[in-house]
Amino acid sequence: MADTFYNQIAENKRKSFLLTLLVVALFAALGFSIGFAASGELSGAILVTVVALLVGGGLALGSYFGGDALVLRVSGAREVDQASAPQLMNVVQELTIAANIPMPKVYVIDDSAPNAFATGRDPKHASIAITSGLLEKLDREELQGVIAHELSHVRNFDIRFAMIVGVLVGSIALLADFFLRFTFWGGGRRSSRDREGGGGLQVIFFVIAIVLSIVAPIVARFVQLAVNRQREYLADASSVALTRNPYGLERALAKISADPEVLEVANRATQHMYFTNPIKKFEERASGLMSTHPATVDRINRIRELTGEKPLEPTEVAQLAGLE
Repeated sequence: MADTFYNQIAENKRKSFLLTLLVVALFAALGFSIGFAASGELSGAILVTVVALLVGGGLALGSYFGGDALVLRVSGAREVDQASAPQLMNVVQELTIAANIPMPKVYVIDDSAPNAFATGRDPKHASIAITSGLLEKLDREELQGVIAHELSHVRNFDIRFAMIVGVLVGSIALLADFFLRFTFWGGGRRSSRDREGGGGLQVIFFVIAIVLSIVAPIVARFVQLAVNRQREYLADASSVALTRNPYGLERALAKISADPEVLEVANRATQHMYFTNPIKKFEERASGLMSTHPATVDRINRIRELTGEKPLEPTEVAQLAGLE
């Protein structure tokens, strides 16, 4: 089990790193092509790329220092302590010790849909939020599995990792939108007249810039989703390592995914942060193609790879959740 566990963690980290490099490469390629298309010179292309990276870095700093407070406020989370939520605080404390990280701030969201998320920039500045529905509907072992999963996001720096990738994807969308609007409103036509004596290379980069402006935001978004899914698998494996109890996590996954209640405070901007996708399949805003989380049965079967148990069939999730 140990070899399988560590192999799974190493594989997920490699995939996440490579996918993030792809997003950075897309951002740099888009900036370079727009710069060369606009100036016709290598220096202009490099300048636009550097400026784009600096703007992206500025946005990242804003999210780095203030993003967690905004998410907690938007989610309607209220901070709790030992007196107001003793069982929850005890579970968090014992797993924090097991994970060897500082005690995070703990919040509760008053919503009957069971779910949870972690936020912050590093283990010293982290918070976890749990819905009241999660506390009511899960037993202690299941709660431990969920809390260990969220603390694993903290320990693995997933909270920072997701923020960086999210800012990069947003920066790509902003840069692409700016260039397409500039081209549509006549900037491209004026530039094309300037390029008539500038050689075919600038024209080629202008076409490349238009194509990348359309394609890069879509590709970056899909890469972001793939990164999120890999980090969920990693947090599941890390949760099992902390609790040494895969069954609690399996049951928690089954119960939460099978619960019919909608988490009202969640939206497309925050859905990737939650333990399971808070947007249910029957909702109009749901999209399987754009899902931020792996399918529940896939997550459970990844856990079962660690224990050597028989894979779970999709039709058996409800039974595991105690609904049949």
